[in-house]
Amino acid sequence: MELTVGPNQFFWKAEDWTAFYDELAAAPVDRVSLGELVCSKRMPFYQDRIPAALETLANAGKSVAITSLALVTLKRERVATHALAEMGVEVEVNDLTALAHIPADMPFSVGPLVNVYNEGTLKWLADRGATRICLPPELPLESVKALCDAAKDKDLTIEVWGHGRLPLAISGRCYHARMHGRTKDNCQFACEDDPDGLQVNTTDGQPFLTMNGVQTLSQTHASAAYQLEALREAGVGALRLSPQSVGFTQIIDAYRARLDGTLTADGLTDAIRAAAPGCSLSDGFLDGDRGVDWSGKAA
Repeated sequence: MELTVGPNQFFWKAEDWTAFYDELAAAPVDRVSLGELVCSKRMPFYQDRIPAALETLANAGKSVAITSLALVTLKRERVATHALAEMGVEVEVNDLTALAHIPADMPFSVGPLVNVYNEGTLKWLADRGATRICLPPELPLESVKALCDAAKDKDLTIEVWGHGRLPLAISGRCYHARMHGRTKDNCQFACEDDPDGLQVNTTDGQPFLTMNGVQTLSQTHASAAYQLEALREAGVGALRLSPQSVGFTQIIDAYRARLDGTLTADGLTDAIRAAAPGCSLSDGFLDGDRGVDWSGKAA
C-alpha cells in the first residue's frame, strides 16, 4: 500500500511552506499532492515556490500532483484552475468544474472533496480519465470495499484518508474574518495565526469542530491505525496523510512502519500522540456509529 501526502489545508508562512516540502523529499512517502485547496487569496504568498517544490519532490522519486481549489467562484479562480493543466504535472480535482479545464485525453486524479459515493460516479470519472480516486473520508468500510471492487475493472487506484483533520465543508463566507469583525475581502489573513486551524467549542465548552478560513474541519484527527489490514484486504491501494504543523515527519515514519508491519496499531497511536501532544483521534466513519468515535487506545 502506498503512503501519500495530501494538500496542505492551512495557511502557513511561505518559508514554513517551503521547508515542509523540502523535508517531505526525504520522507518515506510515495506521492505528494500540493497547491491551494481552500482559499485562493492565500496563493500569492507562495505560488512562485510551487514549481521548485514539485521539482524537488520529483527528483526525490515522489509522484507529484497539483490540486485544484475546492470551491471555484471567481473569474481569477477559473483562470488559475485553467492554468493547472499547463503545469506539466497531474491535476488532482477537488471541484468537478475543474474538468472543464482538463483536456479529454489528459489523465487526472480525484481528491476526497468530490462526492464519490457509488459505483456509477466512480465509473463515470474513470471513463473521463481519472486514474486515482481518494474517497470521501466519511465512507464506511463496507462502501470502501464496494468501490474498490468497482475500481478493479477500471484500472483505478483507490486511496483513503489515513490521518488528519477531516474536511467537512467549504463556505462562501470566511469564519476567521467574521470572528475578527472583518469582511472576507478584508480578512487580513487572520487564518495565518492558526496553522492547524482554530478549535470551535460548544456553548458548554466542549471541543466540537475546527475552522480554517472558509473551511470547516473535524476537531479530531481521523486515523486509520486500526483499520489498515481491513483496508488492504478491501483493495485500497494508498493511504493519505494530511499535513499538520507539528510532528508530521514523525507521524509519517510511524505510518510507514505500520504499513511495513514493524509497528502495531497501539504503537502507531502512541507515536502520533508523542509527535503531536494533545492530538485527539477518531475513526468512527470507517468503523463506528459516529465519526467522532475511536476504537483504539484511550488517551
